[in-house]
Amino acid sequence: MTLHLFNPEHDIALAANLSNFTAPHAGRQLRHDLGWLPALWADEGDAVLVDDVHYATAAYERFLKNARLHVRKAMMVERRQLARLPISQIAPWGWDLALRDSLRRAGCAPSLLPGDEQIACIRRLSNRETAHLLLPDLRIDGTIGESFICRQESDVSVLLDHYGRVVLKAPWSSSGRGLRFLDKERNTLPMQSGWLRRMLSAQGFVMAEPYYDKVLDFGMEFVAQADGTVDYLGLSLFHTKNGAYTGNVLATEQAKRASLGRYIPLSLLDEVARRITRLTSAYFACNYVGSFGVDMMLVHDTIASRRLLLHPCVELNLRRTMGHVALTLTTLCNPTNDDERQKVMRIELTDHYFLKLT
Repeated sequence: MTLHLFNPEHDIALAANLSNFTAPHAGRQLRHDLGWLPALWADEGDAVLVDDVHYATAAYERFLKNARLHVRKAMMVERRQLARLPISQIAPWGWDLALRDSLRRAGCAPSLLPGDEQIACIRRLSNRETAHLLLPDLRIDGTIGESFICRQESDVSVLLDHYGRVVLKAPWSSSGRGLRFLDKERNTLPMQSGWLRRMLSAQGFVMAEPYYDKVLDFGMEFVAQADGTVDYLGLSLFHTKNGAYTGNVLATEQAKRASLGRYIPLSLLDEVARRITRLTSAYFACNYVGSFGVDMMLVHDTIASRRLLLHPCVELNLRRTMGHVALTLTTLCNPTNDDERQKVMRIELTDHYFLKLT
């Protein structure tokens, strides 16, 4: 039996790097409300760890009904049941120190949990510095992208003077958080100096990137296997607002390629995917096994030229992503692989978080 679980607070937990970590309210509510998500990809006989079995089961069945899906009903379990289950492996959204120690306290066998060295390696690879290191080898004709490590305020000041507008990113942070947009004229460095000093003190440095005139967000989804190989799974066309994820397009791979092919050559996408599989296979060196995604974007070269270029590595997400969820749902919703059949997957918040398809 594989135990699956959705821990969306994972990125914040990586930053904290504490055994006893309490996620912010929004992260806890997202985990509670959408804890059933892994049931979409869990195999027969697997279990899904949720905060509340009754709530999760009802939410899952409501989603299946609204989406008109007829798929297996996964077994939902709570933490108090874990010690009695015949678990052979654990598949979380992402591994971090807090999750590892929480599962150990709940009775999961130590042999099923990553050791200190593996957790430290996952945390190191999840640092935004990894994307910074991969980017130069992905810079081929038709691409754009630069990033810089800033260890003091003066480093940021020099870049802001040069580029006029820059984006600062904390080494570890979750979607939409840990970002600051600086403008030499409007949102100046002194206005963000408090945040910057806190990040430098807590995490040692920040990443800085030129601000790009973005046209489209998308990503590529992968899985790293236990033998060290990396498999490319497909494209993820998603939407963001102020850097935070809002939804995904559910479409066939051919339809997604056709959509991007209106802007850039498909041969460029294929070459970038090949390079990512090769580079990450060597870089991970079997120290990471599981799903991951690479966020990208199409940007204007300059406001004057309006030529579109590919930024091949905006983020490296060393965990399962909503893009992986979208790939799963595309298969479930479109078993005939009809290129004309498309939906949009969104996470909406009222009094609870809901996953909706439109």
